[in-house]
Amino acid sequence: MAFPTSVNDQITDSVTQANVKVLGDAPAMAMGNLFQATSQALGIAAHNATTAQQQAAITAQAATTMGVTTLYSLDTASTGMATKSILGA
Repeated sequence: MAFPTSVNDQITDSVTQANVKVLGDAPAMAMGNLFQATSQALGIAAHNATTAQQQAAITAQAATTMGVTTLYSLDTASTGMATKSILGA
């Protein structure tokens, strides 16, 4: 103890030891909080990447469907005659 007080020495030593314990635990608690925040951010990033990939696949499927629909809707007889006249020239 630094100087004599009217408080019992055991009480002041107990409070001092509790304060030292809090100060000693602070770096570990800070790192734990950092690791938890980082892992949550990485989990959300992975979820967002999965969602973006799913949406891109849906968009690609819609574009493919429209392309095939367009190809099937063309008049094949006129296309065949045009191709024959181009290749026959």
